[in-house]
Amino acid sequence: MNSLLFSNIIRFIALVLLQVLICNQMNFLGSINPYIYILFILIYPVKNNRLSFILISFVLGILIDVFMDTGGAHAAASVTIAYMRPVFLKFSFRAAYEYQAIKFNDADLLPRVIYFTLLILIHHFILFILIIFDNSKAGMVVSNALSTGLFTLFLALTLTTLFSRKEK
Repeated sequence: MNSLLFSNIIRFIALVLLQVLICNQMNFLGSINPYIYILFILIYPVKNNRLSFILISFVLGILIDVFMDTGGAHAAASVTIAYMRPVFLKFSFRAAYEYQAIKFNDADLLPRVIYFTLLILIHHFILFILIIFDNSKAGMVVSNALSTGLFTLFLALTLTTLFSRKEK
């Protein structure tokens, strides 16, 4: 088995388990629940087949929906950011994306923060719009998306920094 495929399978399973067993049990300040599983979508290798990536993102989202009983909201948000990802990779990493040379472990912090922030916030806005689904609660959507998004961003950056394999 290809080592890249194996590491992606392990990452997929580990992030689903981390989300379901630990993050779903957290309620920081009463309502902030990090959605760390989207880290899989954020750091998935750039060179792989886009259609299979979108399908894998759907499976990831639907698995989280099953465990959280959210009726497809996570799947919809996950597929959306998987589909939009090339635009944000190009915006954040410029020439490195054009040459398919992005290595998230080796990327500078600023482009990584911009890329993570944009996709996490888009994911969270879509997620909370679908979960809350009430025009009169727009403030709640914005509040939940921003607070949970920032907490997820902090955890995503922390995890990618801790598990990066930079050679010195």
